[in-house]
Amino acid sequence: MGWPRRILITAGLVTVAAGVTLSVGRFSYAPMPDRADLLNPDRYPIQTAFDVLGRRISRAEADRLNGTEAGRKDLAPGNGAVAIDPAMVERGRQAFYQETFGNEVFLTDVMGMLDGGLTPTAVALAVAKLGGQGTTNLQVAMAKDVRIGDRVYRAGELVPTGLDVPKGGAFIIGIKTFSDRGHLRMGITCALCHAAVDPGTGKVVEGAPNTDLNAGLLMALAKNSSAYFMHASVPEADARPSADPQHTGATGTGPALPDAASVEAATKVQVASWPPGSFDSSADRVTNPTSIPSSFSAHGEPYSWSGREAIGPFAGLSSLNNNVHAANSDTTQLAAAAPWLFGMDPETYLGIVLRGAATEAFRFKPEVGRSPSEVLRSVDPTPASPGLNSYAVLPTYPATNYVTDNGLFTSVPGEPVNHANNAMSAFQNLLHPPAAGQDPETVRAGRAVFEKAGCGTCHAGPALTNHRIVPEAEIGTEPTRARAGAKMEARLSPPTMFATDTPFPVPADPVIVPVPLAGDALAQVQLAWGQGGTEGGYKVPNLVGLAWTAPYLHDSGVAVGPDAEGQLGVPGTLYRGVAPDPANSLRALVDRDLRAKVIAANAASDTARIARVTGKGHAFWADAGSGVSPEEQRALIAYLLSVDRLTEPAATP
Repeated sequence: MGWPRRILITAGLVTVAAGVTLSVGRFSYAPMPDRADLLNPDRYPIQTAFDVLGRRISRAEADRLNGTEAGRKDLAPGNGAVAIDPAMVERGRQAFYQETFGNEVFLTDVMGMLDGGLTPTAVALAVAKLGGQGTTNLQVAMAKDVRIGDRVYRAGELVPTGLDVPKGGAFIIGIKTFSDRGHLRMGITCALCHAAVDPGTGKVVEGAPNTDLNAGLLMALAKNSSAYFMHASVPEADARPSADPQHTGATGTGPALPDAASVEAATKVQVASWPPGSFDSSADRVTNPTSIPSSFSAHGEPYSWSGREAIGPFAGLSSLNNNVHAANSDTTQLAAAAPWLFGMDPETYLGIVLRGAATEAFRFKPEVGRSPSEVLRSVDPTPASPGLNSYAVLPTYPATNYVTDNGLFTSVPGEPVNHANNAMSAFQNLLHPPAAGQDPETVRAGRAVFEKAGCGTCHAGPALTNHRIVPEAEIGTEPTRARAGAKMEARLSPPTMFATDTPFPVPADPVIVPVPLAGDALAQVQLAWGQGGTEGGYKVPNLVGLAWTAPYLHDSGVAVGPDAEGQLGVPGTLYRGVAPDPANSLRALVDRDLRAKVIAANAASDTARIARVTGKGHAFWADAGSGVSPEEQRALIAYLLSVDRLTEPAATP
């Protein structure tokens, strides 16, 4: 489809946004780039025939196992096996770009992403004004004034959203638009965070994190930011008004609710503090966003900032994919766990979430006489499961399970439970970034410095990670992120999942598969979750694609712009709309003098302090103090930026 035609389609969406009901009744659309639109169209070959709870089975080994009865049992869905073939990979790619699992209902009708400072009309017009040139950071005009703390975003002011539109395109990567007889909804897919447009060519880099996605600001500009209060430091949610409080029950009965305006104002300030390219995925009531990771995931297990996604299909990658929509894109499902996670009555929790809902039918109104849970049930598009998204529900819900935070698996009707998440894992494991193009001689010299400095102690193996989780006290990074899962230990169930051929909707007697976890593996998982008497830890990240993942460390704190003296930390880069320079930021990672300046810049920023972004930790140096010359340091950085695929040829054991 050429871009002039796409512009016309965008103009049609503007008409929808203006409230004109289209004759087609219902439609939905999310862009998926053609191969010619990709900067990294090549992939690793499919060498794995089966994944069995993270164990890779090559095609030769699968042929051997299929020759015996015991082997066939090993590869059975009832044993947790996932068969991998080109059709599954293609389903994974399609899901990566186009599957929302129903989150458009929460994001639109509850959170009000389309009813705040930014409107569909303004977004569509901003895309149309690009004239097919594309952008890595769509600038959208505010539709009305919105106050966030002391800052007022004025009507007409351009907001840097970080939303990506490829060259020749007329739709935002990772946004799915729905029209239901004139009611417009917006959902998000994995590509919103895990695909990016290359600023030089305008092409899409599959798997690269969207490092300037301004997710926190977009949520702060929504009508009902309070729907995400549990992902932020909002003590106002625990306060009760001294006079005329609202209650969760009829005629002043039930628990009293906090002041709505105070919770909304506080939540906006907290989520707006997230640096672009970050997201707070831990519902621990602490503002502690983490860097959006890449999807160059092959041999990069365990996953997430702490490595908490470590077991089950694809060594935890499917759990990471599931967590995005089973725990983060629909906060209504957390109501049942509110007592032990937040010390809050479920009705109080839902009252806070639904009181400011954008769509009237979803809004809790204390004067009407229906409880918040009754309001939710009356509009729930998925009445067979908790929350609003499309979930398969384990019998242990809402207890924590190391395969799934809450016993929920986002699933698509008509295909097996969790299939889309598994398919996305198969797809992501084939992705690698574009060729780095570093000087080969410099790269070879840098690899020698890498070994001299001892980097290979932790950064070893095909993806340059030893797959270990390092205690927070040892790595020295800001501690709250490492402890984000601690409260979930209060309700913990044995790790289980559905058999991988379980149909969805789930039958009455599904096969439940136990996921083995003991010994060192259990100790590592407990460390990753901040449980088992630990203070939590951080995973050793893989180093594939560092040229696409600046800034560095789990908190995005090691950031330096093209001006290595004047653009330091997140205040000098991300908060100012300056893209961190990968080479300069890597130098700050390994050079203690430059890092000290970065840490000082972060500490001087009120906004960075709110987000708990410090740039501290990982005190492993390759600088003058450790006997590394400036020339050697430059070679080391060139080597790190050169890692554009697995360093070992064998992708399967």
